[in-house]
Amino acid sequence: MVLKNNIFCLFIFLLNFFLNTLVNAQEFKNLYSAYTDQLIDLDGKDDEEFWNKNPAGEEFWQNFPSDSLASQKTEVKIVHNDNYIYAFIKAFNSSNKYGIPSLERDSSVPGNDAVVLLFDTYKDGNNAFFFESNPVGLKKDALISEGGDDINMTWDIKWEVETFIGNGFYQCEFKIPLNSLKFPDGSKDWRFQVFRADIFTGEFSLWNKVPINQKPFDLGFFGNLIFDNPLGKSKTQITVIPYSSGINSNDFSSNIKYNNISFGGDAKVTIGNGMNLDLTFNPDFSQVEVDDQIINLSRFEINLPEKRQFFIQNSDLFSSFGDSRDSRTFFSRRIGVARDENGNTIENKITAGLRLSGKISKNTRLGVLNMYTNEDPKNNIKANTNSVIALQQKLFSRSNLSLLFINRQNTAKNELDYNRVIGVDYNLLSKDAVWDGKFYFHNSFSDLNKTNPFSTGFTLSYNTRNNSIYSKVIRVGEGFESDLGFIRRKGIFKNYFRYQRRFWLKNKKIRSVNLISSLSYIDKPENNSLVTDRNYRVGFEFDFNSMSRIEVSLRNDFTQLEDSFNPLRSFGTNPLPANSDYNYTYLELEYRNDQRKKISYRLELNNGDFYNGKRTSLRTQFNYRFEPIFQSSFNLSINKISLPRFYGDGRLILATSKFNLTLNKSLFWMNYLQYSNVSRNFGINSRLQWRFAPLSDLYIVFNNNYLYEESLIPNLRTISFKLSYWLDL
Repeated sequence: MVLKNNIFCLFIFLLNFFLNTLVNAQEFKNLYSAYTDQLIDLDGKDDEEFWNKNPAGEEFWQNFPSDSLASQKTEVKIVHNDNYIYAFIKAFNSSNKYGIPSLERDSSVPGNDAVVLLFDTYKDGNNAFFFESNPVGLKKDALISEGGDDINMTWDIKWEVETFIGNGFYQCEFKIPLNSLKFPDGSKDWRFQVFRADIFTGEFSLWNKVPINQKPFDLGFFGNLIFDNPLGKSKTQITVIPYSSGINSNDFSSNIKYNNISFGGDAKVTIGNGMNLDLTFNPDFSQVEVDDQIINLSRFEINLPEKRQFFIQNSDLFSSFGDSRDSRTFFSRRIGVARDENGNTIENKITAGLRLSGKISKNTRLGVLNMYTNEDPKNNIKANTNSVIALQQKLFSRSNLSLLFINRQNTAKNELDYNRVIGVDYNLLSKDAVWDGKFYFHNSFSDLNKTNPFSTGFTLSYNTRNNSIYSKVIRVGEGFESDLGFIRRKGIFKNYFRYQRRFWLKNKKIRSVNLISSLSYIDKPENNSLVTDRNYRVGFEFDFNSMSRIEVSLRNDFTQLEDSFNPLRSFGTNPLPANSDYNYTYLELEYRNDQRKKISYRLELNNGDFYNGKRTSLRTQFNYRFEPIFQSSFNLSINKISLPRFYGDGRLILATSKFNLTLNKSLFWMNYLQYSNVSRNFGINSRLQWRFAPLSDLYIVFNNNYLYEESLIPNLRTISFKLSYWLDL
């Protein structure tokens, strides 16, 4: 209890100090949006008179590689009517050469010439809408949250863009429906930003200046978009997305064949100007890309990213509680995924669910999530109701106070089986993004009374042009349980500190040199404060104007094993014994060339001590693009570990490859191959997507998994389809 009080008092002291001493000299530009009742012909040109009613936004400022005006001119204009907001951007390019790596919507392939519109409609400095296009009219839309730290590319709405390529420039004309955006009734202005990626010059620039030590999409540096006529209230929009899916499965290991056709659907309802209601019935995620295989050399579980669209949209309201690495109180992959009696991860069918999320007032956000998962008697999995409620209140300029309630409840009669968590998070973010921090306290309740059922922590970062400091303190009690969360370790007290010094160079090749040092340690308060982990790191980073990078680090680790551990997995003869300790030093080297190039690569090398032995690891990534229709990557990870004879040695290998064809803006073929000698598995995932109408798709997915002993042995083969149609009512 003393620790909790000390952390809380320290946080409040620092909070008041920072809020009373912050100075923000940032200048904010204004751009004016004219109202028009004329019909607009979307053609990528600004030849209508109303486009010239107000001056264009100009003088874009670089965020990369230097801190100066952009070398190529960019212009932006905005107009609106009662139903749409229109934007026109003209991007000059003296080379007439453009990077267009892919034709797939929401593609994340680097090397794309692009312009991006960003709207902070509630002016809260934390959340924004993102719309991107390029010289050929490729669409990318997203939700930005956490002040610019999180960009959610799974968010999709219907909008239009047309482009025109001229001699020495290209133009993009956007048409965005207002009823798909959330904003206060009668809005007179929004906060606004425009970003441009110019591949020929290698520059990233923005309409309103963002310091080079800050992220380009940091919402603290937006300008203002001022409307000639205030906006009205958007119309209620109802969308229904029915689907049909089918699967043919052949499990060779158990000689079981399975065929099934299912139906279900989603519905989306806008409530006022700020809230969304999402409903799902019998959801199907067969079109989702398979998880990446990994080689886990740590003693702890790894949390894989969420890829299911229903859980990702507006996920920042639910998933930002606690600490993302050590104690994430809500982790959506716990819903619909379970373990069988042998500890294998399997699907736990979701019957139905709902999510209500958005703004209930200018400064208050609400999120409600409820999902019902089926009983699986064969694998001894009970039916459960999984509920999450989150409430977020904006404080000061960009900070917020958030409350959380989680409930996992067994729905079987006469069974007392539940897990509940309540929590509070205070997220600090200064107006100029120099200070960033968090304090949280969460407590769990279950049918099993446990001691110290809490998780608490405090983080604080300071980031200026030349210096960056980050500190974190975390305490996770031995009795803290969150069945719908990801708790890496329990019963720990963790301290972490990192300092980075940046040296900006006026050099044609090298942009900056960064010196980094860090220290962390973990002890066990419930075990006489036994120190189980300690890590020292010192390193250098060399950032080049070409976007290449070199990193060199020297690390020293101390590990105290509480339980036996076999880092070689199946290759080890015997595990390292419990209650043994190890001190080991190793060198890390990483080189990454310019990832915007059609041929790019990455190399990582680790060499040195490993527990009581030696380790040499090599990770390589090679990418090749034939723009814009073909993208490929090959990844290879080799860990050669040599322990004393009694414990064994081995070579742990993981090889993956992706081959994607984007034949046009509507037809995509994605292939993913994975092999691991740790799991002895070779997997093939092939997915054909046809977008036959806006946001309406046909997926055909083929999965083939083999066990590899001395030869490939068929294990599981499936072929499935999913047909969905987006219908606006």
